[in-house]
Amino acid sequence: MRLRSQALAALLLCVTAWPAMAQECGGDFEAWKQSVAVEAKAAGVGPAGLEALEAATIDDKVLARDRAQGVFTQTFIEFSSRMISAYRLKQGAANLKKYADVFARADQQFGVQAPIIAAFWALETDFGAVQGDFHTLSALVTLSHDCRRPQLFRPQLVPLLELIDRGVLPADVRGAWAGEIGQTQILPSDYLARGVDGDSDGKVDLRGSVPDVIMTTANKVLSRGWKRDQPWIEEVRVPDDIPWDQTGRTNKLPLSQWAQWGVTNPDGTPLIDNGLKAGLALPMGRKGPAFLAYDNFDVYLEWNQSFTYALTAANLAARLAGAKQFDPRNPETGLNNEQMKALQTKLEARGYDVGTVDGILGTNTREAIRKEQMRLGLPVDGWPTPELLVRL
Repeated sequence: MRLRSQALAALLLCVTAWPAMAQECGGDFEAWKQSVAVEAKAAGVGPAGLEALEAATIDDKVLARDRAQGVFTQTFIEFSSRMISAYRLKQGAANLKKYADVFARADQQFGVQAPIIAAFWALETDFGAVQGDFHTLSALVTLSHDCRRPQLFRPQLVPLLELIDRGVLPADVRGAWAGEIGQTQILPSDYLARGVDGDSDGKVDLRGSVPDVIMTTANKVLSRGWKRDQPWIEEVRVPDDIPWDQTGRTNKLPLSQWAQWGVTNPDGTPLIDNGLKAGLALPMGRKGPAFLAYDNFDVYLEWNQSFTYALTAANLAARLAGAKQFDPRNPETGLNNEQMKALQTKLEARGYDVGTVDGILGTNTREAIRKEQMRLGLPVDGWPTPELLVRL
C-alpha cells in the first residue's frame, strides 16, 4: 500500500533508528506514537499498519467513558434484572436452536457449553446488533497514551496493528470504547491468537460471521481455564445462621460441607455431592440471593473483572440452560454511592487497599468489609450496610 503522508515517512525513519521499547504513557502524543511504531515494526507490522497508527487520534469521548462506568454502582439484583431481559432469553433460545450444529462443534472442540457462549453473545452486543461505534484504533491509542490504566490497553495496540496490516480488519474498524471488537467484544490479542474460522471461508470475521463468533468465543473461554463438562454456578438456599466467615467465592469447599451447614437446593431438597468444590457467593449479603460458585465461575472474572457482571453472565447462561429465575430474597439495605465512598474512605484510613474511592463494591472493598465485619463481630458476608458504616 502506498504511503499517504510525509508524516508517516518520517515515522518510518524513526522506526529504524529508535530502540524497540515504547514510552509507557503520557508526554507528547506524536512522539509517543513514534515510539509505538518502533515497537510495532519490531513485531513485524508493515506499512499498512503503521499508516493506520499515524492517522490515529485522541478521542475525548473514550476518556469520558473510561471515567464514568456508573453501571457497576448498581446492585447485583438491579443490574441482573436489567440485563437478563425477556428479549435476551427468547432470542438466546432461538439462536441456540438456529446454530445448534455450530454450538455442538464448539462444545466438542473446546468443551464449552452452548449457553455459556450464547450468554456472552447476548450481554455484549445483543447477538451482534450493537457492536459499538468507536474508532477502535483511536480508542486504544487514547487509553494507552492516557496514564490512568495503560497496562490494560497497551498490550492490545500491536495486535490490532497486526490485524490491520494483514487485512483482517480495516484501519477504520469500529467497536466498543475500550477496544473490543465484534459480536462478543473480543480484544485484538484474543482475535489474533484465538480467532477461529468457523465457517471455513478462509478468514476470521468476528463482526459478520456467526460461526466464527461462536467458535472463537469458545476458544477464548477455554483459554481462561474452563473445565469441560463442569458446572459454573448453582443457586442455593442458605439457612439463617452458618459460619459466615467460611462464605465467599474463593473459599471452595465440598458440597457435603455446605450441606452439613444447612445449605440446600432452592426448593429445599438436599444438595447432592458431585465430587467438586464450590464457594458460596453472596452478592448482596447473607439475606440476599446465594450461589455455589465452582472453578468455572472464575473464568467469568477473567472475561470481566466486575463481580456483578460476571455473576449476571453466569446467571444468564444458567437461565438459557434451563434454570429458573433466582430468588432475590430480602437483602439488607445497602449503601448509596456517596455512602459507599465514605465507607471506602474509612477502610482506606484503616490501612486497607480498596483501589480507587469510587463508590463501587469491587473485590478489594468486599474483602476489606469482610475483615472489618469479623473484627466487629458482625456476620462476615461482605455486604456493606448502614450499620457497618456507623460502626466504623
